[in-house]
Amino acid sequence: MLKEIRPALVTVALFTILTGLAYPLAMTGLAQALFPHQANGSLVVRDGKVAGSVLVGQAFAQDRYFHGRPSATTDSDPADPTKSVPAPYNANNSAGSNAGPTSKALVERVRADRAALAAENPGVAVPVDLVTTSGSGLDPHISPAAAYFQVPRVAKARGLLEARVRDLVRRHVEGRLLGVLGEPRVNVLQLNIALDALRTG
Repeated sequence: MLKEIRPALVTVALFTILTGLAYPLAMTGLAQALFPHQANGSLVVRDGKVAGSVLVGQAFAQDRYFHGRPSATTDSDPADPTKSVPAPYNANNSAGSNAGPTSKALVERVRADRAALAAENPGVAVPVDLVTTSGSGLDPHISPAAAYFQVPRVAKARGLLEARVRDLVRRHVEGRLLGVLGEPRVNVLQLNIALDALRTG
């Protein structure tokens, strides 16, 4: 019987070493050698402190900052662990709302968000990504249209000329990957960090 079991045990041990240890260590080593910034989370360091990651959105709520897409991520309610509460950009619970176009709560939330944004910038069409969540709830990007839409509010809150803020947005628009993949986009964290570096006037 040992004769029949031995090959199975050797195979399990061999593949555990190869796929459980050798391969992950080799890939980690290669990633650290070739792409250290990406392998370590694409972190953004500001004044010696980690400000965030270019891969995970953050909740910017002040008028003086550009805002990202709404986030539907949640967390456990501290008062009742059996319930959940909204927790925007909670990387521990990446998910969309799973609400569809027939959801009354979703329709009401989108209408309320759209009305608030329309009041902020009258006469300008509200970009769809400012009222819809992404599938992950962690999207760090907005469309160029969504960034330009927010220029008047941000410029007014900071006492800056709209033309300066608009130019900053233009310089932070990332093009399609290889010129064809994806859509043009703006990383909200990087844009806000550049915004903080602008002097008033």
